[in-house]
Amino acid sequence: MQKDRTGILYVVATPIGNLQDITLRAIEVLKSVDRIAAEDTRHTGPLLKHYSIAKPMLSLHEFNEREQLKIVLECIAQGESIALISDAGTPLISDPGFPLLREAKARGIKVVPIPGPCAAITALSAAGLPTDRFTFEGFLPAKPEARRHRLLRLLHEPRTMVFYEAPHRLLAALEAMRDVFGPERKAAVARELTKLHESILTASLQMLAERYASQAAEQRGEIVILVEGIEEKTSKTKEVIPEEVLDILLKTLPVKQAVALASEITGERKNVLYEMALAKKK
Repeated sequence: MQKDRTGILYVVATPIGNLQDITLRAIEVLKSVDRIAAEDTRHTGPLLKHYSIAKPMLSLHEFNEREQLKIVLECIAQGESIALISDAGTPLISDPGFPLLREAKARGIKVVPIPGPCAAITALSAAGLPTDRFTFEGFLPAKPEARRHRLLRLLHEPRTMVFYEAPHRLLAALEAMRDVFGPERKAAVARELTKLHESILTASLQMLAERYASQAAEQRGEIVILVEGIEEKTSKTKEVIPEEVLDILLKTLPVKQAVALASEITGERKNVLYEMALAKKK
């Protein structure tokens, strides 16, 4: 039987590791909703069982969310309340759910956030890097060339930068950061937060790269990388030398792409950079 009013979409944060890191309100909401939209129902099952929550679930992940959001929105239109959760932490933070949330807001559906764990904030709170201003950058591109491009655009970022990274790309990410930001830039690697093998190491990018290069067993688990921003007084006064930027880019890019990106970063004219690049190639 169709209910006489529209339901609610709850965005519920769940533990990133330790199952006790869930709020009383989150448990209450999960027990009260009609359905739970989970990123991976197999992953969510143990959490719900731990708290004696028995609710119908449907999967909503990056490969099916365009189709599944129609089902979720139809359920809400019929008066059901839905809890959106991800595998761990706060939904939508480098996790699926944004298309659903955007469409729900467009349709005037009430969206209620149920705050809780977030790996980015958890890492930031214990890394020992500045926390007054920070920028969340999510996952870096997997391909080396694209990764370097993204980091170069952050070269003069004054805020602490927070990244998520896959374990098999941890070392490559640290080495790319060291090459772009400099070996002495302070950074932190937070692994397996709130879990049994939790570790938070804060050191220079050079030291971190060396540490994980020699400790393959530690290149595992859920990872957050934090990099201290450049000092604002430095970022305002330090001269950006087009030739130095061009030299970095020419190591991995064809001349045309290197010139275009160097021009974008430094403001130097493309024809000047192009002549400089041709001279270097000779």
